[in-house]
Amino acid sequence: MTPTSPQAQIFDVVINGGGPVGMGLAIELGLRGVSVCVVERHATPQPIPKGQNLTQRTVEHFHFWGCEQALHEAHPIPKDSGIGGITCYGSLTGDYQHDWLERSKLRDFYYSRNARLPQYATEAVLRARAAQIDTITLRYGWTGTGVEQDADSATLHIEEKDGPGRDSVRGRYLVGCDGSHSMVRQAAGITQSQQEHRKLMSLVVFTSEELDTLLKRYPGKAFYNVLNPKYDGYWLFFGRVDHGTSWFFHAPVPLGTTAENFDFPAFLHEAAGQPFDLSIDYVGFWDLRFTLADQYRQGRVFLAGDAAHSHPPYGGFGINSGLEDSVNLGWKLAAMVQGWGTEALLDSYHTERHGVFASTIEDFIANYIREDRSFLSTYAPDQDRTAFETAWQARSEDDSDVRLFAPNYAGSPVVGVSAGAPSATGGHEVAARVGHHLTPQALADGRNVFEALGADYTLLALSGAAEAQVTALVDAAKAAGVPLIVVHDTGTAAKTYGAPLVLVRPDQFVAWAGTSIDAHPLMQRLRGA
Repeated sequence: MTPTSPQAQIFDVVINGGGPVGMGLAIELGLRGVSVCVVERHATPQPIPKGQNLTQRTVEHFHFWGCEQALHEAHPIPKDSGIGGITCYGSLTGDYQHDWLERSKLRDFYYSRNARLPQYATEAVLRARAAQIDTITLRYGWTGTGVEQDADSATLHIEEKDGPGRDSVRGRYLVGCDGSHSMVRQAAGITQSQQEHRKLMSLVVFTSEELDTLLKRYPGKAFYNVLNPKYDGYWLFFGRVDHGTSWFFHAPVPLGTTAENFDFPAFLHEAAGQPFDLSIDYVGFWDLRFTLADQYRQGRVFLAGDAAHSHPPYGGFGINSGLEDSVNLGWKLAAMVQGWGTEALLDSYHTERHGVFASTIEDFIANYIREDRSFLSTYAPDQDRTAFETAWQARSEDDSDVRLFAPNYAGSPVVGVSAGAPSATGGHEVAARVGHHLTPQALADGRNVFEALGADYTLLALSGAAEAQVTALVDAAKAAGVPLIVVHDTGTAAKTYGAPLVLVRPDQFVAWAGTSIDAHPLMQRLRGA
């Protein structure tokens, strides 16, 4: 919706960029009663397939946003077709394959199941949900052109994408969700660090029924990673957009390549291992580099998603990381608007999310390239088949790509004291660990704990919890102004979590777990005081 005089209103939060990250942030805030204005230049989602793989953790956000079912209904691949991945050596039709990025192995550690759909379909679900929330103002067809801030507010100057209109939108806070070339980041003077690979990457969107027939040999798969020694560890990557005809492909190409001077059909045939009929719909390019903003906050201006961090599209980390930014920042901004947050709580957004993405780059995405490069330079079936097959088998049994990726906020200044530092590497355990994602468990009343969690802090008072300690935590939360609900349970969750008391943050991460603690200092720490 658009107010009669949008320039006259001062919003709590203004968001430049209404892609999935910006819209997810708007929903997170809007559901908490925070007034939001989203400025988005495109009237409709752009039909370029990217951001396909949504993790179980990401789909949990859609659960709490009230649109999980709509997300699964927007899924364009039939449920019985599978959404897993496979790695092939040499080409899609080569002699060696193994499963890859099988996130379904983590199902028991998350409340929701993972999903696969093109980003424009995800955006459509989020746009529809945002339109239902009265505290969200949506200004489609406008784009941000400049930023100003003072001690009390931040102003986004905007103009019509296809018209003469000029306007300004003011908010207590401003968030740039405007992509890797973020105007907000540049206007706020936030620098970024880069790792250059000096590789030009191509994105080809095409249709082919014959490729679908060719790949029926890999049932249950929807994305296909080709390791070819010619490409030095960089992937040749096919992915389904729907089931049967529509595909995307990204891979490195020589510097200076254009859609006109390069034979993309031949390139696709090489990667597939044989010719197949196809029709190219779109060709795009980007430079392969990692970027990470040096700060996610400058005064009242924040960055989220690709504006804060970007990388090659390896494994779907981008959209999932961006949506986690939205949730982390959203409840902290809401805490400030509601009056119980502190500046240190806002600062913890950078500490937590910057640490996680720095680890995501180094420990996962860049490490994939290094490990694949090392494998390809060491083993080859035409040189030593036995050694190659032994190493290939070891790769097929290695599920660390999903098992170890567990973003966490251990060591954060706004969780109960714990060792370590925010990282993407944490592994998965059922036990309630401070700074880590809460594992879903059944409660004695038949609900899953994720159905009982509140919008703010939740204290799980499980079997064996001392009532005096519960009362102390409730009283300390009230004194600190921290919203808190208590969920009592007499089942087996205490044994499963390894503690009778588990305090859960608004983003479903464990703030503290144990038997007893000095409640008042804990509550002050959690709000950043």
